Amino acid sequence: MLMNMKELLAVANENYFAVPAFNISDYNMFNGIMEASEEKNSPVIIAIHPDELSHIEPEMVQGIRARIHKSPVPAVIHLDHGGSFEQVIAAIQAGFTSVMIDASTAPYEDNVATCQKVCEAAHAVNVSVEGELGTIGNIDSAEGGADILYTDPMQAKDFVERTGIDCLAIAIGTSHGIYPKDMKPELRIDVLDEIKKVVSAPLVLHGGSSNKDSEIAKSVEHGVNKINISSDIKAAYYKKMREVLADEGLREPNQIQPPCLEAMKEVAFQKIELFKADGKADLY
Repeated sequence: MLMNMKELLAVANENYFAVPAFNISDYNMFNGIMEASEEKNSPVIIAIHPDELSHIEPEMVQGIRARIHKSPVPAVIHLDHGGSFEQVIAAIQAGFTSVMIDASTAPYEDNVATCQKVCEAAHAVNVSVEGELGTIGNIDSAEGGADILYTDPMQAKDFVERTGIDCLAIAIGTSHGIYPKDMKPELRIDVLDEIKKVVSAPLVLHGGSSNKDSEIAKSVEHGVNKINISSDIKAAYYKKMREVLADEGLREPNQIQPPCLEAMKEVAFQKIELFKADGKADLY
């Protein structure tokens, strides 16, 4: 069941759960995430970063669309951290149903103008738009800034109203990637509460891989509706692959990849349950 983000997150916002946005880097990982979502009867967002898209090639999006059309669970194909208007348009042409334009490191008025331009183009073809305000930290990826700049609640209200975006990624104390052992992340639920009071659009949490489960669960209880997961599922997938490849006699993907998918799916199951998304496909 293929949907856009506006349709998908409206239900999550009304019922206080979060839809997991799993970043996939190949069709095998995508299929595993769809299987996990179907087994948990959970809505799902298939997130693809521009770097991942250049790896799998835009033509694969048509295969992803075909698989989702056959699925009983609602799903979105989402461009994660689109860096330019041109990247967003290319994603729409490839078949994405949702796009993120990330101009959060630009001056505020430039961020507003960029999101307005993207919304005008995307909404014309029923594609939803995610914007970002504030800057989350960056541990080991090409996304975000080096330091956390918390989202200002009143600026968030102004931003959503002026841009027309369908959901807003906020900065409340997370970073992209896996945290070093000496770094202890902590979510600012008080900031989330203040934003939720004045912003009606669904809220998005990026970079929560190393935050405590209790903090993530609390963010869902307090109104976050979409949570991005990338590092955790990839770490599980490739850790298992390294173990499997210790057997140097293995060379067929249908022998190597299934155990890796099962390891990845276990992480996906845990996230789906943590976000209270299990069983929520029945609401659509």
